Amino acid sequence: MLNLYELEQLAAFARYGTLSKAAEELHISQPTLTRTMHHLEEEFGVSLFVHGKNRLSLNETGMKAVEYASTLLSDAEDAVVQVRRFDQSLHTILVESCAPAPLWSLFPALSEQFPDKTISSRLAEISAIPGRVKEKSCEIGILPCPVEDDTMECVPFIREELSVCLSPDHTLACCSSVTLGMLNGYNCLLKSDIGFWSELCHKKMPASRFLVQTDEFEFRELARTSTLPYFVTNLAYDDDFVKGRIVIPVSDAEANVTFHMIFRKENPEYLKISQRIGRNNI
Repeated sequence: MLNLYELEQLAAFARYGTLSKAAEELHISQPTLTRTMHHLEEEFGVSLFVHGKNRLSLNETGMKAVEYASTLLSDAEDAVVQVRRFDQSLHTILVESCAPAPLWSLFPALSEQFPDKTISSRLAEISAIPGRVKEKSCEIGILPCPVEDDTMECVPFIREELSVCLSPDHTLACCSSVTLGMLNGYNCLLKSDIGFWSELCHKKMPASRFLVQTDEFEFRELARTSTLPYFVTNLAYDDDFVKGRIVIPVSDAEANVTFHMIFRKENPEYLKISQRIGRNNI
């Protein structure tokens, strides 16, 4: 029976061209590798090599064997990944979201409903999330817009509305609302890891420069001591944080988002959670 480790040695020999180089890369002795090549010929029952003086090279059949070996090795690697992913899915609920704020309500609800599972999350591109839910790379996706797919449920569950915090003497401080276009050209503070909000700001405010902060304390200190505009939302509003600022709603449709929770129809248990959160947040 073919041995995956031996096939890996065959692939390495094909890749590096000589027994000495392949043995060096595999951290085995050259005689060990030579014995493997002979054993593979016995397993296949055909000649795989041209045996020259002090040199071994693949013949045409050997090159075909390498093709099959590469396929088997790839399949074996994929099998390990898929089995590990399946085992993880039995113990973990992975949520991929386009923004962080919807997770703040979703995580406690999931933890309460599934106390025996680990809840984890990561931010992802909007375009990638539906496919990852569909292919079972994650259990739940959070999007700023609905999607239509016969295999998935799509439920609106929370709304986030963007506002900008301006100093009282800012040119736009007297406005009842602003657009991101009106803010274009003004430099702003911006948090890191805010998902699609960052892309939206850069897209709508190409003439602005953003001082991106990764540390929450440093962000708050700059917000308190500088006059630079910064953004808040209804899901992350703190009276102390906006003290001394004029808070003005951003009226762009893209800045006022109803997030949708998507999951496969084979997981109807997530529907009640999305509906429960939605009753209080839409």
